[in-house]
Amino acid sequence: MDFEEYLYKKVSSVIKGWNEESIYAISFFVYTNESFVFNGHSNFPEFSIGYNTEKDCNYASQLSEERWNFAYWRQDMTEIITPEDNNEGARILYNWYQSRGIEDIGLEDFDNYYDENMSYIGKGPVGYYELLTVVSNVAHRLQSEGHIAKQFGSIPIIVHDLEYSWYVQEATENANPNGEAAVFLEVFRSVFL
Repeated sequence: MDFEEYLYKKVSSVIKGWNEESIYAISFFVYTNESFVFNGHSNFPEFSIGYNTEKDCNYASQLSEERWNFAYWRQDMTEIITPEDNNEGARILYNWYQSRGIEDIGLEDFDNYYDENMSYIGKGPVGYYELLTVVSNVAHRLQSEGHIAKQFGSIPIIVHDLEYSWYVQEATENANPNGEAAVFLEVFRSVFL
């Protein structure tokens, strides 16, 4: 089974079921934690999706942190991949890693995470960046095929974790090919970097 196509179908199905008014942004949350263990690998990633509404952010201004920082959002997410033995998404992701020769899933190489100026240049634990890239591509497809605009209007899909690192910016830019995330990225650059 093609992993990206699996995620696309799974995510599309969930999003089609959303009918709440005033959704202004979608969250594609990719996260790892040492306590997440799958098939003997700790730090195994999870992927979940959700959204925020104008009411949820108290109708905050377009450039406010409250509008764009996930810490302020409702935390009602739909899990797509979760590191549990019976999770189909985790099994498919694990097999996808194996098919691409990605080993040492979850391993972190702290020695190569920072440049000489102590700027973070790492890509997270092994396997994280690869999953983030696929998730971003799924979001890109949803946007470029017009599924999101048809259902909600021109709103961004924010591809992120809790830290808002350089690769979150990269993934979110890729996910929104028509500039849907321009306001988020403006806030990102001024608040999170």
